Amino acid sequence: MTVKPIKQPGPDHPITIVPSQSHVVVTIGGRVIADTREALTLREASYPGVFYIPRKDVDMSLLQRTDHQTYCPYKGECAYYSVAIGGDRSVNAVWTYEAPYDAVASIKDHLAFYPDRVDAIEEKA
Repeated sequence: MTVKPIKQPGPDHPITIVPSQSHVVVTIGGRVIADTREALTLREASYPGVFYIPRKDVDMSLLQRTDHQTYCPYKGECAYYSVAIGGDRSVNAVWTYEAPYDAVASIKDHLAFYPDRVDAIEEKA
């Protein structure tokens, strides 16, 4: 059995998670699939910030769990969902860390969306 590495965020690979000040709405196929004022913004190293939306603010009935999984040494095991109404473009469009490492524990019970696999991720006033 291979042991997966676990890394801590630090100066060489910073990760910050802060509450978003925005009202975040995710749409696809003319439907709102997420609507929250409680998103978290995760910034990791030089990557663009990502909204993590609480599950309670996502229409989970529109998502289908897939077998796809990835691993991040900073965050842990990652599971994926597809958005059925989005067709082929929305396969594995949503990701989540269901048991994230302690350094990023606040993203537990949150989902993130690939911007190119949904119609829009809007920040409203």
